[in-house]
Amino acid sequence: MQGPFLRDLTGMPKNRTADASPSERKTPMTTRINTELAYHSPMILIKLGGSVITDKTQYRMFDRECASRLCRELADSGKRAVIVHGVGSFGHVVAKAHSLQDGFSGLPGQAFAAATVQHDVRDLNSMVVKELLSAGVLAFPVPPGSCFMMDGGVLDVKDAEVLTSAFRLGMTPVLFGDVVLDRRKGFGICSGDQIMEALCDVFDPEKVVFVSDIDGLYDMDPKKHAAAKLIEEVTAESLERVDSKMSVDDVTGGVRGKMEAMLRISTPERECVLVNGAVPGRLRSLLKGERVISTTATGGTG
Repeated sequence: MQGPFLRDLTGMPKNRTADASPSERKTPMTTRINTELAYHSPMILIKLGGSVITDKTQYRMFDRECASRLCRELADSGKRAVIVHGVGSFGHVVAKAHSLQDGFSGLPGQAFAAATVQHDVRDLNSMVVKELLSAGVLAFPVPPGSCFMMDGGVLDVKDAEVLTSAFRLGMTPVLFGDVVLDRRKGFGICSGDQIMEALCDVFDPEKVVFVSDIDGLYDMDPKKHAAAKLIEEVTAESLERVDSKMSVDDVTGGVRGKMEAMLRISTPERECVLVNGAVPGRLRSLLKGERVISTTATGGTG
């Protein structure tokens, strides 16, 4: 009964052999944090994008080989980190089909779809955590839908104790995009990028890294235009000149939305980097302080 229903939800056959994904489009990424909860300790905040740990062409297709390599690269860097991962087609396919990003509308099957997405993204999280543990990273899963609330699309983090306590014990909190209950909308999609913004207020990381399947921000979609040029450093002004029509089509945003989040996160003291995790060794090199092909947002949106 479950298999046929999931096929109807997504329009895609479910692959149990290799399990899922894509990148991310968004609704406005805003958060509300109790700043008194901020925890200060040297660390890096890392987002493993859904485009690199899943295959967006098939529902629930986990790219175990790439995810395992990225986990090893993180472990090899020796850096303490808090990790967020995207969910790719483990979340976006069903969420988009049932407009979960718009909140509860009472449409038939929508509540079941929300529960299905929660189930699927936790499956993905367990796979990512397994690879982290295998690499020697003390991964501690923290499901946002079980810990936080939203209020009109705004992520409301009133208590971050579970995160800071795990970090103090030497563990690595691992969060992910999720369906989160919303006081005004019933529920909503809390994106990985939105969680990244919230965690910057909780942990005050020295560096923020977004791992995707492209080398960085381009002036045009590099998957469609061979003449697209990489933008090595982005500001709010230069972002306005970038083609906003990217190939990403999901419920949490796209490359442009990711860069807007990166600009909000960055400060004069904290750089925010978009790097290609599909290239072996590049994440490791970046974390070790080496110069790599990437796009850096610095100085905030100010």
